[in-house]
Amino acid sequence: MAAALLALPGIPYAAAQEAQAAPAATTDTAVESIKVVALGTSLTAGYGLEQGQGFVPQLQSALDKAGISVLIENAGVSGDTSAGGLARLDWSLNEDVDAVIVELGSNDALRGFEPQQTRENLTAILEALKARGLPVLLTGMLAPPNLGEEYGEEFASIYPDLAAEYDVLFYPFFLEGVAAEASLNQADGIHPNPDGVAVIVEAITPYAVQLVEHARKDNSS
Repeated sequence: MAAALLALPGIPYAAAQEAQAAPAATTDTAVESIKVVALGTSLTAGYGLEQGQGFVPQLQSALDKAGISVLIENAGVSGDTSAGGLARLDWSLNEDVDAVIVELGSNDALRGFEPQQTRENLTAILEALKARGLPVLLTGMLAPPNLGEEYGEEFASIYPDLAAEYDVLFYPFFLEGVAAEASLNQADGIHPNPDGVAVIVEAITPYAVQLVEHARKDNSS
């Protein structure tokens, strides 16, 4: 994932973030369980954390406490790029999957890949998910500031652009409130510690709730 995601003067797509009002969590009393696959990097996989401390188990716990009937499957792979996520997309999605969280691109930026490559890979992923009729929650990422302002702006613009184009739920910055906060990261300064994951989960849970609601609506139509 993107190393040294330090605080920037301003997030390039801050306006998009402000325009996206976080949906309020609701209690789901339906019996049917929705299956959500979280396709991502080490941020999803829970790198460096003990069982139960990572993003997927903490999000699962938050949704359980909210009374949301959902099963979240961890399809995070440490070190994965957007190309890797695209390559394993088909076998990461079982026939019974109802929705997908896409958290990819941080390692692309870390390795300095051309933003256009990341855009093309994420486009292909969203196209494939659209073809399957699966609701998507796309999470955004920022590039390391050492790659320069031009690269950072081009990279950051990928996510709001694609979210708007494919009309998917959009969480602007996966590491919001956690990046560059030493107390919320592991010793490497890159991966969130359990407290950092808790911050991420608290902020993203309302979006996950809406994702489940979209999936349930699709299943009932």
